[in-house]
Amino acid sequence: MTVLKTSLRNFLAHKGRMALSAVAVLLSVAFVSGTLVFSDTMNTTFDKLFASTAADVTVKPASPKEGEGRPRTGRPEALPASLVEKVRAAEGARAVQGGVITTAVTVVNSRDENVGPTSGAPTMAGNWSADDLRSFEIASGREPRGPGDVVVDETTAEKNHLRIGDELRTISVTGDFTAKISGIAAFKVTNPGATVVWYDTATAQRELLGKEGLFTHITVDAAPGVSDDTLKKRIAANVGSGYELRTAAESADAGREDIGSFLDVMKYALLGFAGIAFLVGIFLIVNTFSMLVAQRTREIGLMRAIGSSRRQINRSVLVEALLLGVVGSVAGVAAGVGLAVGLMKIMSSMGMELSTEDLTVAWTTPVVGLALGVFVTLLAAFVPARRAAKISPMAALRDAGTPADAKAGRVRAVLGLLLTAVGGGALWLASRSDESGPGSMFLGLGIVLSLLGFVVVGPLLAGGVVRVLGALVLRVFGPIGRMAERNALRNPRRTGATGAALMIGLALVACLSVVGSSMVASATEELDRTVGTDFIIETTNGQPIVPQAEAAVTKTAGLDHVTRYKAVEATVTDPRGKAVKNGVVAADPTYAGDLRRDTTAGTLSDAYGPDAMSVGTTYAAEHHVKIGDTLTVAFTGGKQTKLRVAAITSDDNNIDKGAMYTSIETAEKYVSADRMPSLIVFAAAEDGRVDAAYTALKKALKPYPQYKVSNQADYKKTLQDQVGQLLNMVYGLLALAIIVAVLGVVNTLALSVVERTREIGLMRAIGLSRRQLRRMIRLESVVIALFGALLGLGLGMAWGAAAQQLLALEGLRVLDIPWPTILGVFAGSALVGLLAALIPAFRAGRLNVLTAIATD
Repeated sequence: MTVLKTSLRNFLAHKGRMALSAVAVLLSVAFVSGTLVFSDTMNTTFDKLFASTAADVTVKPASPKEGEGRPRTGRPEALPASLVEKVRAAEGARAVQGGVITTAVTVVNSRDENVGPTSGAPTMAGNWSADDLRSFEIASGREPRGPGDVVVDETTAEKNHLRIGDELRTISVTGDFTAKISGIAAFKVTNPGATVVWYDTATAQRELLGKEGLFTHITVDAAPGVSDDTLKKRIAANVGSGYELRTAAESADAGREDIGSFLDVMKYALLGFAGIAFLVGIFLIVNTFSMLVAQRTREIGLMRAIGSSRRQINRSVLVEALLLGVVGSVAGVAAGVGLAVGLMKIMSSMGMELSTEDLTVAWTTPVVGLALGVFVTLLAAFVPARRAAKISPMAALRDAGTPADAKAGRVRAVLGLLLTAVGGGALWLASRSDESGPGSMFLGLGIVLSLLGFVVVGPLLAGGVVRVLGALVLRVFGPIGRMAERNALRNPRRTGATGAALMIGLALVACLSVVGSSMVASATEELDRTVGTDFIIETTNGQPIVPQAEAAVTKTAGLDHVTRYKAVEATVTDPRGKAVKNGVVAADPTYAGDLRRDTTAGTLSDAYGPDAMSVGTTYAAEHHVKIGDTLTVAFTGGKQTKLRVAAITSDDNNIDKGAMYTSIETAEKYVSADRMPSLIVFAAAEDGRVDAAYTALKKALKPYPQYKVSNQADYKKTLQDQVGQLLNMVYGLLALAIIVAVLGVVNTLALSVVERTREIGLMRAIGLSRRQLRRMIRLESVVIALFGALLGLGLGMAWGAAAQQLLALEGLRVLDIPWPTILGVFAGSALVGLLAALIPAFRAGRLNVLTAIATD
């Protein structure tokens, strides 16, 4: 009980000094708790959606066998309408509805603007039936009754300012058709961002599936007293094999599985960044307790002298850490709920709507947050607590502060250098690896060991690096700069730990910057080397290019040629009988010029001849295939044939690596054209008409906003923007770790000011002005921040360079160091150090000189 009272007294006495450490715990726990609340809320949203939309039993076309897949036709697989009667005949089937649903559509308004989301949730089109009343209700207007009617969901109507009577055009692979809004339907549960439009059944079948008399699924409600499983078995007996039947529970599970991988990626990525923040927070807490123990050396010595045991001293410090962990964690859990709401708002701006009505705080969230926060705090305080327990009663006779342990310093230096050397060796092995698997292991090992090495050897590096930085940055400020340098060098362990916290975040920033910049440079170099076409027309919603858009491109004036690019899955069997599943690219012969491919044997243009094809060098080597050999090709959704190998293309380039080529004419002999739509279209302008053709193409495709026309400059910029957006998002998440590191600098300076109170008073007494004192503390902070930045950026660039060399096996051949970013971050670190010192410098300047001199 005495230990608890002493710990509580010390905690309250130093509550100001503990505050920043508590904030670090708060932020880290908030990130974990917010991620868990956010994930649970998303799960709740989708669980409600799946539960409200799932019928007791749903009948669908049979799923393809594992590894087979289906051709990307842009048209869903369908069931004959006659199957509805067979399902209805099953005993216990109360209500049976045939349904049509597809996501391979784009819906535009009268101004040719896409009214659906361009990322995230899909645009869905289908038929309105009684089954839709499970999850929707007509909020205004009426249901569709003929080919000129369409119903749109309420969220989409509000976002796009749509009203009853407005005209919408729906674009599908079967053609374009228009209808006027007859009604607006509201979700009964949260709409996670999808755009939904409904037509009458005949229109949906004809326009979305190509003809009437087809459904994409059949929903069945069970009669009272009939279980879903029983009804499923009875329907299966009536309809026979070749169909997939799911109960409501199975449909919900399938929906969760479909969305689960996306949710898991988000969840674990966010938790990963929370872990980085915790790691940085450990340094802050270690520094805080180390400095508090050092400042209370005489007090602890007196406690030892009057009978306190080492165990009691150790326990006293750990109890203080426990109080800090509990306070910070409780506040962090509460802040996590607010963070989750913020994440929901961000997701809503990106197209995925989440309602706060579904906000879910499971009992496990506060338990995990508290347990993690307390554990990390106790772990960080363990070493300072042991150090406190070793203080002898004789320390009561000395000034505050414990002498440095020279032996421990030497062991630390040797261990740090050893870890750094082994980590550097692992990074070198990763950069020289010929296989990605072992190389990835070496890279991960190198990153971990080099990071640990720099953390451990930080105090040793602090002496030399701070002196160099002092000579470059501080000496211009005269005696004040030299005093700031001396203060930073006074306790190398503290400076090293403070700088290490900032080092971790900036090392990751530098590493990702190098990899991202190298990705853009490599892709740009690849495009310049291989792409010979002027324009690339590609989809922005993941769906194939519809024939009517393709026709608009073909008719555009000023084009020399248009190349269609189609992909179809096939099973390819070599002359020895070994079969593999592989994609076959069917393209027009002009594709051989649009994409420059080196051949190791044969001529690529010959592969576009009748019943001919090409293979890549990897396939040819593994299957002992040579020019003139015949391969058996079984097209998915089509027929089987034999094609002659007319060319073997090099797999050195990254675009279309390993592709097998054949002509569209050859492929269409064995696969119907409507099952093989274009995925990309390439176009080349006539000589001297590039700009005119570019403008004409954009105008021709204006009615089809789901497609993007890019010249090579546009394409490169798109790649740069995509990588930049990803990096900015990662930087934003890493900002949490950097904020915690900045708090560490603030805490270190604040505690060092308290530690040097008497010294500051003496300096003020002999003539040091408040302005000079504040400048000295600010300069000390700047040099500590620059020390951490220099280590972090150097380490991160080494990681990034090793990663690029490893990724060169996958086509990332160009190493590009983004010096503007690196130098900008280094300069920004000085600003961070300056801002971190504002409050400690202000408090130091307000110290009363006489009171400070009298401080023990």
